[in-house]
Amino acid sequence: MGEATDEDQDRDRDRDDGGPRLPLLLEAVLSVGTDLELRATLQHIVDSATELTDARYGALGVVDPDHDHLTGFYTAGMTDEEVAAVGHVPDGRTGLLGVLIRDPRPLRLDDLTADPRSAGVPAHHPPMHSFLGVPIRVHTEVFGNLYLTEKRTGRFTEEDLALLRILAAQAGIAIGNARLYGTTRQRERWIEGAAAVTTALLTGESAENALMTVAEQARILADASAGVVLQPTPEGGMEIVAASTNDDPGDLIGTTIAPGSPVLEQLLGGEPVFVDDSSTDPRMTTHVRSRFGPSMMLPLQSGGKLIGTLALPRRRGGAPYSAVDRLLASQFASQAALALVLADARQDRERLAVYEDRDRIARDLHDLVVQRLFATEMMLESTRRRAAGSSDEDALLGKAVDELDSTIQEVRTTIFALQQPPADAPTSFRGRVLRETGGAAALLGFQPSVHFSGAVDTLVEEAEADRLLAVLRGALAAAHRRAGVGAITVEVTAGDGGVAGGGGVRLRVEDDATPPTVVAWP
Repeated sequence: MGEATDEDQDRDRDRDDGGPRLPLLLEAVLSVGTDLELRATLQHIVDSATELTDARYGALGVVDPDHDHLTGFYTAGMTDEEVAAVGHVPDGRTGLLGVLIRDPRPLRLDDLTADPRSAGVPAHHPPMHSFLGVPIRVHTEVFGNLYLTEKRTGRFTEEDLALLRILAAQAGIAIGNARLYGTTRQRERWIEGAAAVTTALLTGESAENALMTVAEQARILADASAGVVLQPTPEGGMEIVAASTNDDPGDLIGTTIAPGSPVLEQLLGGEPVFVDDSSTDPRMTTHVRSRFGPSMMLPLQSGGKLIGTLALPRRRGGAPYSAVDRLLASQFASQAALALVLADARQDRERLAVYEDRDRIARDLHDLVVQRLFATEMMLESTRRRAAGSSDEDALLGKAVDELDSTIQEVRTTIFALQQPPADAPTSFRGRVLRETGGAAALLGFQPSVHFSGAVDTLVEEAEADRLLAVLRGALAAAHRRAGVGAITVEVTAGDGGVAGGGGVRLRVEDDATPPTVVAWP
């Protein structure tokens, strides 16, 4: 018989070792499917592969299917000190790691240092010679690669390769299950988050709080560094109006995307924008972009109406968003936009109901109360004329008529105030006077009594109105500084009762101090 070759010796050794290694394979196959959390599953795989092949070091690199580089790296056999000495995690763009990414087929080498394709090994990496690598497929997609080095008993054999391929096939099934479980849990969290946002918006959130609720909930769900909401500006750009971060968001609020930006054109057109690195992407033009890396910018639109944009940037160097992340975030943005529209419609309905109720009250006051008071005043006036012979009765009736007249004026003022939209700044002169007295009430502790006489809204010119309001403001401020003031009467008269040459308007402010203070203008 001829002399035995190296291959024959390998087969003999493999045959001798085959029995004892079968239980190890079965144990490894079972162990890789014991955890449904993806990170734990991946670590189980690389640990089991290292033990099964008697390798000193092992690694599992997760491949980015779109960019041909590694997005995750799990190791076995290296101490914490060795990991720290190596420093950065390989990206798989060079060396044998890159070879397996570009050509996902099993690779076995007796001495990787002799292979011209070997490159990029860090300076402080432990010495490596023997090498074995196989791809891990999930269905037809290459999920990653298993890398094993430094077999303790010499070099890796064909049996090692066969066992590792079996383990890689089982690992693909386990990874598929873990990814499915992770995606399901992730989808549940986004659905729960969208429901929480909808509930919050439909239970009375103000417009500003509603946008902050959307930004904060989306940031948490996406594991982003910040969650911001932008809204279109009159100039055609977009401005950040709400921001949620773990740090101070002050420099984010007010940041504007200038009109004409390529990103802006997509956003205003209702298209999402996905950015791999905000700090280097030329489409990003804001001053805060240098702080962030991967980012999603999602339109908030419902029924063809663009409300704004939800942006979810991660920190610089952070993990890129996956296709599942992008899909779930886009669905969340659509749900949040619908909730914002419904919340806005609800607020409009509530505001309309308030207006209608106030209008009804104003009509009732005018049609019932004022008319009855006016009729009573007329009856008292007639009675006073008939009782003109008695000075005491005449004085008493005169006082009653004056009180009724004052009440009528106050009721009319209340009717006018009810007809003013509460959230709008008044445009009429009468409304501006009421706003000044209403604002002063918070400081005074009581509401000044306001009486209008004549067509003040039509007879008072703008310049004259500004001067009168300045005098009124000063009189109310002075009354606040005086002690013992418990009531203030403000009278504004226009028309025949006004002063000639004074714009046809007169102001009188009187308090109940002892002695009373009177401010008259002009």
